[in-house]
Amino acid sequence: MLRVRDPFWRGQLATAALFCSLGFQYATWASRLPALKSHLGLSAAEVGLLLMSTGIGAVGTFPLVALLMRRLGSRRLALASATCLALLLLAMSALPDYPVALLVMLCDGALVGGLNVAMNAQGAALEVAHGRNAMAKLHATFSGGSLAAALLASGMNAISSRLIVHFGVAAALLLLLVAYARGGLLAEDRPAEKKEKSRGRWTLPSRVTLWLGAAMVFGTVTEGAMNDWSALYMKDVAKASAEVAPLGIAVVSVMMVLARLFADGWRARFGDGRIVRSGSALAGIGLALALLSGGVVPALIGFACVGLGIAAVTPCVYVAAAKDGSDALTVVATMGTTGLLAGPPVIGFIANGSGLVWGLAAVAASAVLVSVCSTQINWPSTTATSAASAPAPTEA
Repeated sequence: MLRVRDPFWRGQLATAALFCSLGFQYATWASRLPALKSHLGLSAAEVGLLLMSTGIGAVGTFPLVALLMRRLGSRRLALASATCLALLLLAMSALPDYPVALLVMLCDGALVGGLNVAMNAQGAALEVAHGRNAMAKLHATFSGGSLAAALLASGMNAISSRLIVHFGVAAALLLLLVAYARGGLLAEDRPAEKKEKSRGRWTLPSRVTLWLGAAMVFGTVTEGAMNDWSALYMKDVAKASAEVAPLGIAVVSVMMVLARLFADGWRARFGDGRIVRSGSALAGIGLALALLSGGVVPALIGFACVGLGIAAVTPCVYVAAAKDGSDALTVVATMGTTGLLAGPPVIGFIANGSGLVWGLAAVAASAVLVSVCSTQINWPSTTATSAASAPAPTEA
């Protein structure tokens, strides 16, 4: 691991490696989905079920993830999950038939669920230990990992069409990221005031946890739906050209990455609650005005508002959930996965019955509901004000 003297930066880089690895692993196999479809001779419906099995694996194993978080802690769970996800790419490159493919994707979803909870617990613990914001930048590295995987897929496809070659290289890179993360992660992953409560058995979610989960659901519905439906809206409703239509998702993605790079500073200055309330309101109102105006330029402006406004929601919600213990974090992360899974199909049903404008209007309403939910949440104070009371960092 690179020698970084500052313990905060060392921990941030190690945790960022985990976020990057998750985005990289997902985008690696997703970028070669056409090749997997051809290799197994799948129909469109079978591909849909294959993708759904990943989400089912993530959602269905959340009690197990909660148990492993209490037994192993976030450091060991994160390293184990990330290592297994790297090796699972090798299994994906040699799938013999469709039933085995479904089983492998179920395992992928379960491991993604474990890594998602554990790496966010590490990020939240890093903020508490050092009294400095980091979560938004960590989420930006997930997008960076996805971009790197897409570029690698393009390059490897030009060299060789064999999945084993591409996935073998990707798995080696992922294992290097895991090795890098190993030396800088915190050994203790829970704030001191929640430690004792978290050691007990799993309990029913509290009212605050449910509000956090609701905010996460509506936030991930907004993110997922924009990724899936923005290009179609640009082409079919805004009547954009084939060259311009993809700019919809590009605008959302770029604005989200940029916002997450700066959001930690905004959080320290304004507080998580205000950032979530104002950001989600901006996303909902901006998208609604774009739909009312119609046209390509208003659509791009509205999509930019969504990317800018919704970017900090999930990092802030994860930090708030982590302060209530690993069980609360697991529940909230699972509800977020549910939002990503259920959101795009629900928008599709609405669009099929009433038109895509009404479908995206539901996305705007979802963003506004994040703002409503945020008023019921006791947000943590800014790390700048809580730094004095933060516990000393415990290094691995």
